[in-house]
Amino acid sequence: MKLVSYNIQYGFGGDGRYDLARCAKVVAGADIIALQEVERYWLRSNEDDQPDVLSRLLPEYYCVYGPAFDMDASERRDGRIVNRRRQFGTMVLSKLPIIWSRLHTLPLRRTMRPLNTRNAALECMFRTPAGPVRVLSLHLAHIAAEERLEQIDYLLAEHRRAPIDGGPWSGADDEPVRNWSNGEPEPENPPAAIWMGDFNMEPGSAEYRRIVGSTPYHRGAAYLDGFVDAAAVASEPTSDFHTHVKTIDGRLTERRLDHCFVGGMFAGRVRSVSADIGEIASDHFPLRVDIDLETPFATGIGGA
Repeated sequence: MKLVSYNIQYGFGGDGRYDLARCAKVVAGADIIALQEVERYWLRSNEDDQPDVLSRLLPEYYCVYGPAFDMDASERRDGRIVNRRRQFGTMVLSKLPIIWSRLHTLPLRRTMRPLNTRNAALECMFRTPAGPVRVLSLHLAHIAAEERLEQIDYLLAEHRRAPIDGGPWSGADDEPVRNWSNGEPEPENPPAAIWMGDFNMEPGSAEYRRIVGSTPYHRGAAYLDGFVDAAAVASEPTSDFHTHVKTIDGRLTERRLDHCFVGGMFAGRVRSVSADIGEIASDHFPLRVDIDLETPFATGIGGA
C-alpha cells in the first residue's frame, strides 16, 4: 500500500501562494494520507473549511479531521447566530473505511516566547488485508526537545495500552434492546500501528531515540510493542533525503523532520521510503512510504 504524510502548512506553498487544490493533487492516489496543519475558518486562508474543501477535492476517500485546538469563530447573521469553530489540526484520508478514530491532544508547555500552540495526534483504525492496523497522523511541538519528549512518552504509553483498553466499546451488550453496538462486532484496538507526521525532530536526536531505542549490538532489532524508522528498514535502500529546508543562522539547512515509524511487526514489510524533494505546494516535502499491508499477519501478531 502507498502511504503519504504531508504537512500542508494550511495550503501555503513554498512560493507563498495559497492553493489547497495543489496540495490535494500532490497526495491524490495514495491509499492512506496523513495531513498536518489543516484548519477551519482562519482569516489567512480565506476562512475556508479546509477539511470540507479537501474532502471535495478528494471525493474517493474516507476522511476524519482532528482539531488540536478549537476557538469560537461564530458570527451573527440576519438575527441568528451562525456557529463556527476556528480549528487547527490533523487529518486522515483513506481508500479504506476508517473503522474508528480518536484524537489525542498532546501535553503542552506554556511559553513566555515564542508563540506555542497545542498539538495533537489523530488515530484511525483500519481493517487492511494484513489485519487491523492503527495509523496516527501527528504533529509534535516545534519549540523544544523537552516538550516533544513529553508528547512521545504520552503516545508510547497510549500505544502500549491499546490492546488492554480495547476499542470504542468492549464486552457483551447486556441491554440489546438499546442496541449500543448498532449490530456491529466489537471493534479491534490492535498492537499493530504506524505513526506518520511532522515530528519536528531529526534522526539521531533524543526524541528519535526515545521512539526507536538504542541498538548498539543488534541494529535490526524490532520489538513487538516498539517502533522502527521505516526509512531505516526499507527493502529498497533509502538514500539520504530531507523533508524541509530552512535558513538557520544564515545558512540554508536541509532537515528530515517528517517521519514514518512502523510497529515491530512491520520491520520486514517496508518496501521503500522517499520524499518529493523540491515540491512547492507547502514548506515541507511529502513523505511517501510503500509498505506491505496485503499479506496477512502471522496468527497472534497483529490481532486485537
